[in-house]
Amino acid sequence: MKQTMVHLVGVESSDPFSDKTISLIRNAVAVVLSRRHRARIDSILDALPALSIIPITPVQVALAQAALQLKRGDVVVLATGDPLFFGIGRTLLHFFDPDRILIYPALSSMQIAFSRFKIPWDDARFLSLHGREINNLASSLLTHDKVFLFTDQRNSPDLIAQSLLTECGQEINSLSMVHVAENLGMEDEQLLSGTLAEIAEQTFGPLTVMILIKTQRSLAEPCFGLSEDEIIHSRGLITKNEVRAASLHGLRLPRQGVLWDLGAGSGSIGLEAARLFPGLQVFAVERQDEQVENIQKNRKQFLAWNLQIVHGSAPEALAGLPAPDRVFIGGNGGQLQAIIEQAAARLSPGGRIVVNAVLEKTAQDAPRFLHENGLKVSLSEIQVVRRCYPQAMDGPVSQGPWTDQERPEKDSQTMYPITIIIGQKAKIIDASVPLEPWTAKERQKNGQEKSDE
Repeated sequence: MKQTMVHLVGVESSDPFSDKTISLIRNAVAVVLSRRHRARIDSILDALPALSIIPITPVQVALAQAALQLKRGDVVVLATGDPLFFGIGRTLLHFFDPDRILIYPALSSMQIAFSRFKIPWDDARFLSLHGREINNLASSLLTHDKVFLFTDQRNSPDLIAQSLLTECGQEINSLSMVHVAENLGMEDEQLLSGTLAEIAEQTFGPLTVMILIKTQRSLAEPCFGLSEDEIIHSRGLITKNEVRAASLHGLRLPRQGVLWDLGAGSGSIGLEAARLFPGLQVFAVERQDEQVENIQKNRKQFLAWNLQIVHGSAPEALAGLPAPDRVFIGGNGGQLQAIIEQAAARLSPGGRIVVNAVLEKTAQDAPRFLHENGLKVSLSEIQVVRRCYPQAMDGPVSQGPWTDQERPEKDSQTMYPITIIIGQKAKIIDASVPLEPWTAKERQKNGQEKSDE
């Protein structure tokens, strides 16, 4: 007996159904489709009274009914465009044996939209907001030069544009151009291009897609390794290049997640982290007005829109932030113990807290506070000497703050030692997975059994 099949057919928004699609429907025992598709083939369905018609929503119910019908014969599933591009294809491939699915793609709304606006799309980033919550739109959208969005009524183009302007400020309005296609391929198709502010003033229906293009591309600076003179700062208050590199290494940043940069100063740590990993949400917490202004300038200069500025003091300012995967503490305003307690309590399993200690008191207290809060602690001390070849550097390189006894000689080129303290939270072990018993060799290696020697 011939095996029955699921025929996943992509159809375009307005073109008539092809003869092949109609033939597949006539030879099937059931068809899964939306109300919009059903309205287009009512006359065909009326002529097939034995055909079972299954609404595509709710999806899980539709899949269960399709599986029952598949025992009797072939099932046709109608989708818009390419069903494997943010479509139902992924769901079907998880639910049914892939060997029982045949896929017939049509042009996707993405392809049609780019062609309408005459924009090449091979370098675009694609994102679907259908029924999804995006906490940090700027991180998802503005860190890419060209983004295509599938939108819905909750995440319509006007609301997305307004959210970006609210999150990043009016300064980004001139940095992006927006193209919106509504009801693609239908008689009432609408195409609109404008700035974020112009799109935010419009109203759109549920069937829209959106293209966001940067008019100012990312700068040519390397993604890692900004120098002190490239980052706007005040009075030399910036984590120096060598120390910044070591601190970021100690953080072992994830590609996605949340980083708290506390006592951010000029924001150099958070800035480098945000540029390294656009999918990372970075929160720079700083209380001083002058420093907050510096962070804002650096953020705009380097288009680091996944870096968000929190003007306030830790630990009070941390309450409304999402739980961190990594925490960097550059300054603490005398609240180091309270900051570490709150950060450690909310830190994700396996996460890290890195403290840079310039003062001896911080170097002594931070390891103890981290240990008392259940973190595994390690320390590194860094002292940097800078020289040029063949000439020596002019003037001192100060790390500060200094006491009169600690201040370097005028012609010194040696930075004050910095202690980098790393605290790591234990990972959660899944108790439902039984551990394999150790062999005698493994027990000996791990100190569980004495050697025969």
